[in-house]
Amino acid sequence: MFDQKPGLLDQIRARFAHVDTCPFDGPRVFFENAGGALTLNAVVARSAEFAAIPDNQGRDNAAAHALVATIDTAKSDIRTFFNAPSGAVFVGESGTELTFRLICDAILGSAPGGIVLGSTVEHPASRSACTRWAAVAGKDYVQVPHDDALGLVKADQYAAHVTPDVRVATILHTSPVTGMAMDVAAIAKVIRAAAPDAYIIVDGIQHASHGRIDIAGCDIDGYVISPYKVFSRHGYGVAWASDRLTALPHNALVGGPAGTWELGTRDTGAYTTFSDVVGYFDWLGSQFSDSPDRRTRIEAAGHAIHAHEASLTDAMLHGTGNLPGLAEMPGVTIIGGVDNPAREGLVSFLSDRMAAVDIVAALKSEGIRVHLRKEDHYSGNILTPLGHKGCVRVSLCHYNSQAEVATFLAAMQRIL
Repeated sequence: MFDQKPGLLDQIRARFAHVDTCPFDGPRVFFENAGGALTLNAVVARSAEFAAIPDNQGRDNAAAHALVATIDTAKSDIRTFFNAPSGAVFVGESGTELTFRLICDAILGSAPGGIVLGSTVEHPASRSACTRWAAVAGKDYVQVPHDDALGLVKADQYAAHVTPDVRVATILHTSPVTGMAMDVAAIAKVIRAAAPDAYIIVDGIQHASHGRIDIAGCDIDGYVISPYKVFSRHGYGVAWASDRLTALPHNALVGGPAGTWELGTRDTGAYTTFSDVVGYFDWLGSQFSDSPDRRTRIEAAGHAIHAHEASLTDAMLHGTGNLPGLAEMPGVTIIGGVDNPAREGLVSFLSDRMAAVDIVAALKSEGIRVHLRKEDHYSGNILTPLGHKGCVRVSLCHYNSQAEVATFLAAMQRIL
């Protein structure tokens, strides 16, 4: 996709900090985006700018008024990015913390008894929150088994487990281990068909950097992302909650404004750095769309990102130039299968010739940053059913290049 626009990838890479060099380790290829994407230069500058402001919101002075206006603008930007015209948007400690809060409030605020429904493919953030709060509320927690071979869960698998007494349901948008995206709209539809009043919470943390979030197109009640995985910085999470979820009792100051999710003074810098993220998607989309509508341009960015990342993962799997791909290397197994249309910018693999931990170390010595996924509380739900102790996760983003993929494949030839 980006190859059709000469010079565009260079422009994209120039907008990110440390795109090809680690400040501690020197030159490197960054294929660890699922652990935390690169940060926009605009976010770095904005963080410093707002960290220096001593004033708080809610005072009667010019600085306080400016901070409130900045937050209001950011909330509007978040709504546009999410395509969420109604409901509440707010920031919290992290994506995991917000996931716990939304699930807790949904479980405790829903009708007594019944079922909390999730799936075995989910991240421990949602599985742990459901386990804890279902037990507190005296509800059964049921996990829909995912398809081990494909590394995802489908709507028909949810349909086999949805009953009218489902009170709360959770959906993972994209797996950070397999890299596969779920059809959130289709899954939500089958849940609503049997349990129309269920509260549906979506973990969008891994999905967000790939774009194409459309809350208005899904009948859900909550959506959570971690901005450090979508070109912003650590230290905060962003969530959306429907009006009906917001109306449930939740932690708030007695006597405070109704419908407020935030506890204490928020970091204006967190809000405004996410405006920078949305502005970046807008700019990228403008390279592919002449529409005057901002949401349309953001959607164009998402489609361009998906196409570019698909070309990168295709090259990684099937080769580029005279370099064979992972799928062609003897003894290599691809988690989720080789040709899986649900894949989003991520390839997890293992080799019967070398342990995953040793491959990660060997790639590090070649200047290529990837990550080891182990059979632990983060990834055991994926690896244990497959009989694997670990795998190598290579996570791409749209600022990565075909040349970097070639560097990786050449290194893998030497290593294996």
